[in-house]
Amino acid sequence: MAWKLASFDPFTRKIVDQTYMDPRRARDPRLSRPDPRLQRLQAESTPTPPPPNNSQLPLTQQGTENGFDDDVPLSEPSQQQSQPSAADIPGQSSFQPEYKARPLFCVVCASNQNRSMEGHFVLSKAGYQVISSGTGSAVRLPGPSIDKPNIYPFGTPYNSIFEELNGKDPRLYSANGLLQMLDRNRRIKLAPERWQESRAVADIVITCEERCFDAVCDDLLTRGGEFNKPVHVINLEIKDNHEEALIAGKAMLDLAAAIEAADDIDERMDEILQMGTWGAV
Repeated sequence: MAWKLASFDPFTRKIVDQTYMDPRRARDPRLSRPDPRLQRLQAESTPTPPPPNNSQLPLTQQGTENGFDDDVPLSEPSQQQSQPSAADIPGQSSFQPEYKARPLFCVVCASNQNRSMEGHFVLSKAGYQVISSGTGSAVRLPGPSIDKPNIYPFGTPYNSIFEELNGKDPRLYSANGLLQMLDRNRRIKLAPERWQESRAVADIVITCEERCFDAVCDDLLTRGGEFNKPVHVINLEIKDNHEEALIAGKAMLDLAAAIEAADDIDERMDEILQMGTWGAV
């Protein structure tokens, strides 16, 4: 037999339930069994603890609760994945090569018809940046006789000159190569240009005879240093015929390749001209 005593704790201000056991139970085996009524009352009065919340446990404890034996703390995944740099990727280097501008070539003869246009043609076909012009007062082409040349002002389209000569005497001008030359020229640009009237600033000027070289240098001196940049003027003595122009075109191609391959054109120009076989003077 057991009985209960309810007492008030003045410190906690709560009622404390105390259950006392009858001393006769220790001797009587029939009384040693607990009273089922008291067990039912205790079960009803004892609150059931809530189940543990796995989300509030540390990561190592959550792994144990889920059946994992790994005690190593789990790291939380990062929100953003870091992008690999160019230096971390095999085969890629962070070194950026220095930009090198390609030089502009200008080929100059007297009438901007034969020698300069042959150089313009071969250099342009090879992929170089090139222009061409003439230093004479007008465009002069061979006529039916030495004292009767065909004269045109600069700016007259090549196609117009071709049509006119073809209308005059196609047999004559085909025999001396003028129609073939003009047909090539009109496929390259519109019309012959005069050096003194052109405002283009080339890095390398290749003249085809000494009088053209002198005219270019005189004109450059009168222009002044507006752009504050050096201009290299190179003279190649070329006879004014189709065969010599064809040979000189190949020499200009070798010269342009050597100049463009140089790491410093201004410093190595003398060396390039001395080691070449293009007959520059």
